[in-house]
Amino acid sequence: MIESKIKQTVRDIADFPKPGIVFKDITPILKDGVLCREITEALAAQLLDVKVDVVVGIESRGFLFGMLLAQTLQVPFVPIRKAGKLPFKTIKQPCNLEYGSAVLEVHEDALLPGQKVLIHDDLLATGGTVVAAAKLVKMLGAEVAGFSFIIGLDFLKGKERLAEGNAPIFTLASY
Repeated sequence: MIESKIKQTVRDIADFPKPGIVFKDITPILKDGVLCREITEALAAQLLDVKVDVVVGIESRGFLFGMLLAQTLQVPFVPIRKAGKLPFKTIKQPCNLEYGSAVLEVHEDALLPGQKVLIHDDLLATGGTVVAAAKLVKMLGAEVAGFSFIIGLDFLKGKERLAEGNAPIFTLASY
């Protein structure tokens, strides 16, 4: 039910951000407050058997539902951003994206050793960004409790990259 609502609402943008890419645009979801609530509740429902101390959201669309999910779970939210965007001392991790590369950062005091961290982003494609986020979590001594996404592009094999870490992977809509 939630999967069909997501698929009906998300729009495809051809050749964005470069030719050959079909971008899954979640911004139409944001115009529907009821659907946003349903997505947040569905994300939280998937985590009933997962201990989560902190939700980490990946820039930038991962912030949108990551923060809502953290509020629903009543746990802190931590942003992971592209290099140069965080004001305090950071640790860095390079990553390869579907269409380029980037460096991700998190504040060096964002997580405590042993905390169970859920990593959230809007979409799982090749997994490069999320793998880099998981490395940042581990560099701070925390543990990856799981990964959550609104959309999974299964044909790009990101789940296979994440499966190596044995943390559960949750998606609401798969393509």
